[in-house]
Amino acid sequence: MSEQTYLNIAVLTISDTRDEASDTSGQYLVEAVTSAGHNLADKKIVIDDVYQIRAIASDWIANEDIHAIITTGGTGFSGRDSTPEAMSVLFDKHVEGFGEVFRAISLQEIGVSTIQSRALAGLANNTVIFCVPGSTGACKTAWSNIIEKQINSTYKPCNFVGHLTEKWSK
Repeated sequence: MSEQTYLNIAVLTISDTRDEASDTSGQYLVEAVTSAGHNLADKKIVIDDVYQIRAIASDWIANEDIHAIITTGGTGFSGRDSTPEAMSVLFDKHVEGFGEVFRAISLQEIGVSTIQSRALAGLANNTVIFCVPGSTGACKTAWSNIIEKQINSTYKPCNFVGHLTEKWSK
């Protein structure tokens, strides 16, 4: 059995109302990342503003020491929800299956309300980016059913780690 490779992961909470004390979703993701043995590279909270979201994400994407980004919030349809618009233009490749699988799993949990989730993922500069809804329940669903496995180098038949560790060999 091969030894697991641990990644440096950044967590971004996108919210106009949350702060560190009330950011239960971001805190859940931090705990999930570190409990799985990965390193928390950074954690920030940003208001739901396309350009501020892009600025933080772009810095992390350009940082060769950050392998993955998980965002929480801003994926719905309310007036200020703009995570898909902010993030998708940064992707070199879209991971269409992430949103599809997330909504399929979420359908079992919250019913057809899942159609209002615009969860998405992509790769940019050998960094995988997962954008999940802002509820802690949605973060748990995404982490435990998809993200945790896809950033585990021992998960078979495939995972993203080989794509991400190419940063190390540049």
